[in-house]
Amino acid sequence: MSELLWDDIAYFFDPEEMGSLPDVRVPDASAEDWQKVIDLVDEAGWAYRYSEGDAVLPLPRAAAVLSRPADAECPELRVWPTADVLAIFRFCAAEEIDFDVDLRELQGQERLDVFCDFLRAIGRRLGKSVLMDPEGDYGRPVLGFDPETDRVVRLADPPVN
Repeated sequence: MSELLWDDIAYFFDPEEMGSLPDVRVPDASAEDWQKVIDLVDEAGWAYRYSEGDAVLPLPRAAAVLSRPADAECPELRVWPTADVLAIFRFCAAEEIDFDVDLRELQGQERLDVFCDFLRAIGRRLGKSVLMDPEGDYGRPVLGFDPETDRVVRLADPPVN
């Protein structure tokens, strides 16, 4: 059975209400956590592409990516947990793992389940919360993986109509 039911949380996946690119994050992270995510991507067999600017490169160690010069272009790791769902990780800082998803790709129960599986895999690997905030509304998560319950849970209520 699904952790979240589409009919209960569809509001949080409405691009008009939440913005099409919500911020997904793991707060209080470290370079070691970033490496665990890189290792997970490789071990899970998810399709991915790592790039720095226009250059597509082999996936490096997290410590190398996070120690780049301050004026260097922010590298990104594109991960496809399934062919139709993309997560874009940006290596902005060691202290927070952050990535974007496109809500237009996450419509319906099947895609929600893929997204929940993805959050759960990351959260379990790190033993940490993975939170989704509305686009541009950082710090107000609406759902996320809770390591204490080992589930993806709703963290906010949709507005009452």
